[in-house]
Amino acid sequence: MSALILDGKTLAAQTEAELSERVAALKAANNGQAPILATILVGGDPASATYVKMKQNACKRVGMDSIAVEMADDTSTEQLLAKIEELNSNPNCHGILLQHPTPKQIDERACFDAIALAKDVDGVTCLGFGRMAMNEEAYGSATPQGIMRILQGYNIEMSGKHAVVVGRSPILGKPMALMLLNANATVTICHSKTENLPELIKQADILVGAVGRPEFIKAEWIKDGAVVVDAGYHPGGVGDIELAPLVDRVAAYTPVPGGVGPMTINTLILQSVVAAEKSLG
Repeated sequence: MSALILDGKTLAAQTEAELSERVAALKAANNGQAPILATILVGGDPASATYVKMKQNACKRVGMDSIAVEMADDTSTEQLLAKIEELNSNPNCHGILLQHPTPKQIDERACFDAIALAKDVDGVTCLGFGRMAMNEEAYGSATPQGIMRILQGYNIEMSGKHAVVVGRSPILGKPMALMLLNANATVTICHSKTENLPELIKQADILVGAVGRPEFIKAEWIKDGAVVVDAGYHPGGVGDIELAPLVDRVAAYTPVPGGVGPMTINTLILQSVVAAEKSLG
């Protein structure tokens, strides 16, 4: 039997239709003022520029506006902090996205943490992370929150299941593990230096590949009937997991592309709309 395809692209499109209605209601209640997401791009990395453009286009599709902030490669931490503070103080800006990675001279963590909690719609601040971990109100980091929405959207049971997360980055692996824990899964966190990695992955009812290496996780390590979520994307259209041999023996999987990626951007837009609703009443 073929596996269930966890189609993030379709789920995101369905959500956009609902978000368009919510944005229209906000505009009607606020003299035509649309919710605004500010995107900050520091430096000329082509991939980062592409991701920012995709996020701006997603804003347009639901009727939101965006403030596009582009800063030079030699921008200092102090200059970036000043720009973030300016956006924090702007009542017409409801969410702030600082595109990762920033140039090496910038203290990225300090800049992430300068974003006001109410505008941290990408879920990158330490305060937001801590509140999410404690099951308090906060915007979850966009990629893991998008993965949770895929699992929920396809009625994947998480409670009591053994979830294995391969990856420990502060904006993906770590928050992913805590979100699954909050959903009552039993969670094992692994990474590229974990010993006996294949044996641990073999135990996974739910596997999340977030290690950032193309097809690092081999199909033979994954048990039949598992739910497989691939959060990676690399040149050639492959993810972090060797997916092709799995399509006839796992219960469900996210395709690459078309799985996690669209829901990451969609979650950012959803959380921006929620932030605007809170701000504009």
